[in-house]
Amino acid sequence: MRERYEQWLARHDRLYDTKEWKLRFRIYQSNVQYIDYVNSQNLSYKLVDNKFADMTNEEFRAKYLGFKKPSGIKKVISTYVDQKREDFYAHEEINTMVMKNLPASVDWRKRGAVARVKDQGDCGSCWAFSAVAAVDVGNVGGRSGITCKRSNVEGINKIKTGKLLTLSEQQLFDCDIYSNDHGCSGGLMDLAFEYIKDNGGLTTESNYPYNRGDNTCNKRKITTKNLVTISGYKDIPTNNEKSLQVAVAQQPVAVAIDAGGFDFQFYSEGVFNGECGNDIDHGVAIVGYGGGRKNHHEKYWIVKNSWGEDWGEEGYIRMRRDVTSKHGLCGIAMQASYPVKR
Repeated sequence: MRERYEQWLARHDRLYDTKEWKLRFRIYQSNVQYIDYVNSQNLSYKLVDNKFADMTNEEFRAKYLGFKKPSGIKKVISTYVDQKREDFYAHEEINTMVMKNLPASVDWRKRGAVARVKDQGDCGSCWAFSAVAAVDVGNVGGRSGITCKRSNVEGINKIKTGKLLTLSEQQLFDCDIYSNDHGCSGGLMDLAFEYIKDNGGLTTESNYPYNRGDNTCNKRKITTKNLVTISGYKDIPTNNEKSLQVAVAQQPVAVAIDAGGFDFQFYSEGVFNGECGNDIDHGVAIVGYGGGRKNHHEKYWIVKNSWGEDWGEEGYIRMRRDVTSKHGLCGIAMQASYPVKR
């Protein structure tokens, strides 16, 4: 085990003093024993001793999860946000989709509507990455509809304009400070959408790069060139995976999940159906779905994470879809929304 850990340290460029090495080795050893046990059970997914393997689960949760559950800010949401969001079912395109058969599979990556996977680092900025991923997609030149702040703004922008721009999470960090979004301390995707709508849009990552820290808003970096705007956002009916599927058939969707379990921490590949609750604590983006042609239990969501390409399936995880719980696996159907671009 010592040799395996030394190889892991070299692979991940870690260097500890003697005292810290002993502590981290004990943690690594315990985690690897768990990983090897789970992998011996012939499940639909596999775990691996990834870059989080010498961290306790408590350390992992504290550093990498940052979705702020809305229960603590209901008054703010009801008075500031709910008045402006649109009804999911009132949208003509959604009604049309509900009336028709949904496609068996959708993958917005294949349509060029999903920007590269990024790494939020040890900062609870997932809410910003989830939101930005959704806006990116929105510019793909026409809807297909049938195939911790990264949002879905990149996505909707691609769908609507044909341009896939990599947008700035750091702008949300630094400038979205008057709502209940608090940089590395967590935030909400809906409030990020609200900021983008009311403040003229998001600039590109190249103009306002990510530095994993909370800074003063630098308005000089927010240039009008390549500024991506949205006209609003929609909340998907809570605890309804069918409505979520309808929305994902239209564009990528920002969701919150319970990502604090050991199996999520060490996920490597396969369709994840491990133990998790619905204590949602992490923002991600659904960029497609598939499976289920022969076996209902093979259905899955394609979920884009913000922990880098060296986690999971090159930064993605496939999560079991249409489970018995109304909340969806890990609460994936509890807090879903997407940006609108007219």
